Amino acid sequence: MLMPKRVKRRKQFRGTMTGKAQRGNTISYGEFGIVAMEPAWIKSNQIEAARIAMTRYIKRGGKVWIKIFPDKPVTAKPAETRMGSGKGSTEYWVAVVKPGRVMFEISGVAEEVAREALRLATHKLPVKCKIVSRADLEGGAARENQ
Repeated sequence: MLMPKRVKRRKQFRGTMTGKAQRGNTISYGEFGIVAMEPAWIKSNQIEAARIAMTRYIKRGGKVWIKIFPDKPVTAKPAETRMGSGKGSTEYWVAVVKPGRVMFEISGVAEEVAREALRLATHKLPVKCKIVSRADLEGGAARENQ
């Protein structure tokens, strides 16, 4: 499971997820990727499940990049505890994902293998996703600039 080795502050505010992803919205390493279509918190175990689904399908061929990291702690109070007496302890870690964020990238395998591996990974994630190629995103960025 992914989580930070050390953190400055053990507990954080919840924050907001409004707007589109300003960073991490291009394919920078691989040839194909998964792009989030809606905002969400993605847990570390969901990231791990998607990674395992992809690497199993490509049979350890090719290369997979994980471009999100769960660095936000989510706290919870124990069941049947009265209100008050402070904030609960850290239960799990999440990555904050906004629409347009490239979450996973893959390269080194044929296009149909890559697309199927990414499709299997999207089923493990709690957001609507689309599978894109490097050419798709570069073409979209060029159209927006004109």
